[in-house]
Amino acid sequence: MASKSSKKKPIGKMIIMGIISVALYVGLFMQQDLINGYNARGGLYAFLPIATAFLFSFVHGSFTGDFWTVLGIEASKKKKEVK
Repeated sequence: MASKSSKKKPIGKMIIMGIISVALYVGLFMQQDLINGYNARGGLYAFLPIATAFLFSFVHGSFTGDFWTVLGIEASKKKKEVK
């Protein structure tokens, strides 16, 4: 019988997403003048801050979710109410 602890933990994915997340933040801070210049141009460039926020949110959220899974912390399941 398989138990909950026998599930394969996403350690490799967590490490990769962590490295990508750190690289994104380092790139953002090191090139902030260039990035701000593009973001301030207007027109279609106005979508760059939104795309940047989605990219950071996806990568960091994936890393964080895998981090908690590796630690064994999962969201509680809602129980159906019996009437």
